[in-house]
Amino acid sequence: MTATETIQAYFDAFNGGDTEAMLDLLSADIAHHVNEGQIRSGKTKFAEFSAHMSHCYREQLTDMVIFEAEGGTRAAAEFIVNGTYLNTDAGLPEAKGQTYRLPAGSFFSLEGGKITRVVTYYNLADWIRQVS
Repeated sequence: MTATETIQAYFDAFNGGDTEAMLDLLSADIAHHVNEGQIRSGKTKFAEFSAHMSHCYREQLTDMVIFEAEGGTRAAAEFIVNGTYLNTDAGLPEAKGQTYRLPAGSFFSLEGGKITRVVTYYNLADWIRQVS
């Protein structure tokens, strides 16, 4: 698969709630940089984060645009996060089923057909405003 196809498959799996399919696209030593959070290393940490997110949020990504660097070792995506806040996440406002719509972006490194780094950014202050 090309980098673009790999990233599209990653986001298709995300939208389908298929964490196992996402994990299949990641290298064993994936570096997962979370917005406003710590870097998580490895598939186990990625899976734990995904389970936590699924508990607290239901999200669909739309308006996806994927960019691939020459050589296929880096890529980026811009999209809209359409979500529902299901269960209160520690340190954040109380969840009451609020909906939100938030522009976001992710950056990727790839090697040997696997994603080795994922960095995601969005405006946390905007999200807090929407759910408060």
